[in-house]
Amino acid sequence: MTKYRWPPSLETLLLTGVLTMLAAGGIARIVSPATASVLWAAATAVMFVPATLWVLADLRAGRWGADVLAVLALGGTVAVGEYLAGAIIAAMVATGRLLEAAARRRAGRDLSALLARAPATAHVRRGDLVEDVPATSVLPGDVVVVLPGEVVPVDGLVRGAGIFDESALTGEAEPADRSGEEVRSGVVNAGAVVEVSASATADASTYAGVVRLAEQAASATAPIARLADRVAVWFLPTALVIAALTWVFTADPTRAVAVLVTATPCPLLLAVPVAVTGGMSRMARSGVVVKDGAALELLGRVRTLAMDKTGTVTAGRPEITAVVCAPDDSADRVLGIAAAVEEFSPHVLAGCVVRAARTAGVAVPPAEVVSETPGRGVEGTVNGKRVRVGRRSGSLLPGWALGVERRGRLDLASVIWVEQDEKPVAALLVRDGLRPDAARTLRRLRSAGLTRIVLLTGDRVGNAEEVAALLGLDDLHAECSPGDKISFVRGESERAVTAMVGDGINDAPALAAADVGIALGSRGSTAAVQAADAVILDDRIDRLADAVDIARRARRLAVESAGIGTGLSMLAMLAAAGGWLAPVLGALVQEGIDIAVIGNSLRALLAPRASRPRAPEGLVRRFAGEHETLLPVRSAVRLAADALAEGAGQDADDAVRHAAKLLTERLLPHERAEEEQLYPALAEVLGGPDSTVTMSREHTEIERLIRRLRRHLDEAPDGIRSDQVDDLRATLYGLDAILALHFAQEEEAYFTL
Repeated sequence: MTKYRWPPSLETLLLTGVLTMLAAGGIARIVSPATASVLWAAATAVMFVPATLWVLADLRAGRWGADVLAVLALGGTVAVGEYLAGAIIAAMVATGRLLEAAARRRAGRDLSALLARAPATAHVRRGDLVEDVPATSVLPGDVVVVLPGEVVPVDGLVRGAGIFDESALTGEAEPADRSGEEVRSGVVNAGAVVEVSASATADASTYAGVVRLAEQAASATAPIARLADRVAVWFLPTALVIAALTWVFTADPTRAVAVLVTATPCPLLLAVPVAVTGGMSRMARSGVVVKDGAALELLGRVRTLAMDKTGTVTAGRPEITAVVCAPDDSADRVLGIAAAVEEFSPHVLAGCVVRAARTAGVAVPPAEVVSETPGRGVEGTVNGKRVRVGRRSGSLLPGWALGVERRGRLDLASVIWVEQDEKPVAALLVRDGLRPDAARTLRRLRSAGLTRIVLLTGDRVGNAEEVAALLGLDDLHAECSPGDKISFVRGESERAVTAMVGDGINDAPALAAADVGIALGSRGSTAAVQAADAVILDDRIDRLADAVDIARRARRLAVESAGIGTGLSMLAMLAAAGGWLAPVLGALVQEGIDIAVIGNSLRALLAPRASRPRAPEGLVRRFAGEHETLLPVRSAVRLAADALAEGAGQDADDAVRHAAKLLTERLLPHERAEEEQLYPALAEVLGGPDSTVTMSREHTEIERLIRRLRRHLDEAPDGIRSDQVDDLRATLYGLDAILALHFAQEEEAYFTL
């Protein structure tokens, strides 16, 4: 099959034609000066016509800028017979237009992904039959059958119970259980088959509203004035005044044309697009694609940043943070039997159980006769015993589990109960954690000049407050609908240049409405990517700080080049007015100015700063992975401390000795390997051993507490005594706290380098 090739753009054809005639005239000049003049005049005319049309279009739209001088210079050179000067100017103008067109080329803000995701058909129950009908024909009162994994086509009331992935609308990663409640179109059925009684048509439902909001936001976004035109606002009248005064006082039109030739705003038409395009190229090499030069200019002036939560500053998927199990049990065993039945469930939380078991390296036994009850959990037979994972059943909780649900509320975590033969044996705490690189990224953004960073999320207030506090954000707005996000972004844009960062379908309208919309492309929705002005290609939020740094530097170089170029042009204009520069010589001088400022603009292609130090990838990946495998060890420490709440006893003694064994055999080798292998490598990267001294001190404290724990157990070989309980609990809780802090510090400070 022959691949279709797009025809050349108008800018390409113009530049090709002008350069061809300019070169042909230079060759013809040797034989026939008259032929050369005709060719150069033709080159000038070829550029004069479209340039005039562009200027007229701008004037009709209420805009005027750098192109006006180009048109006057082109016309003036022909009027006084300076055809070579006109051809040179035509080539410069055509080059500037081509560079600007390349810089402004964009993928577009089309809404095809939003529209494609909307269901075209719906399954409607008619008596005992289920018919497939166009989604647009569903009426209020119709019963719609939604299969597992399907998008709910209309707003409606759930008949019975169902589990729904509402992240497309709210950004919340955890599925929501809905029993007899209203569900909105656009959410995904994450459980078994469910029936929804329609309360609105598809056009009047929530998802259609999201699409309309995105369309309106995109169409309402104001056009961006070119940086070149902003400089031309004062440069243009200045040049015209100098040319007019020259003509009045010298009565020599050639001098006036020479002024216009040297005033041709090629430093604006060329140097600015080169700097912007260079910044776009540099940004692409850093993993961020910006869709046009105007977006890069604005990103370089951003002062306010609105950020989505789920998937943007958090990991975007729930993970197990703690395993609380019965004193006579182990985290490895309960994770294994839980994963055995959860392997068969499509539920999002089932995935985190399976991942935790695999990461911890525990054995997952086979499960039989597995079944799932929507809204309740999964159960099956494992090793001859009935295992159930999900919500707590009505059975009474044993002493060890009484505080688990309270701990879940305090930690803002969900609780997954693991029961064996209808008896609770463990509770798994689950939450969507912060990205390790989030805090570092926000510090860099503030250093770059951002004065206001706001969390804008559809998630619950409690979760949003926790994230905002951990990251030190300036403000937060929780439980936001897509419309709320648009209103906030537009309000902020009235006060300062505002960027919006997000990854979900619910973020697409706000991304389109913001001065600069930035989407995370690796896991973000296609709708968000298409609505955004810039796309982070991988799953690293720190690319955002890279992008802002690069954009600010590119814009600074553009302004610098424009300033230097116009300043030199002003001197050349004065020389032309004094008769020291003829039009052709003025054009050549202007060409020299162009080369100088373009050379300065090309610095945007270079690294804007020394490359950030990066730790050895192999070592970092190894120790980051070990952090995940040590989750059962950390859970055992907290469980042992909790077991001592009721004093000394066999269960408490077993739990403490089990924790001590895991700490000695699994945690200490990890900490010592970090001290001997990772930290020396990091010291070389970070500038010396002092950079890791505080973390080494934490290693020392961890080892001290473990030695203290072992001495306690050595003094009580026959069982923990009552007089040891208080100090043992203090030791274990201290270990739990310092391990949580130590792991978090390493993940943020070292594993994101």
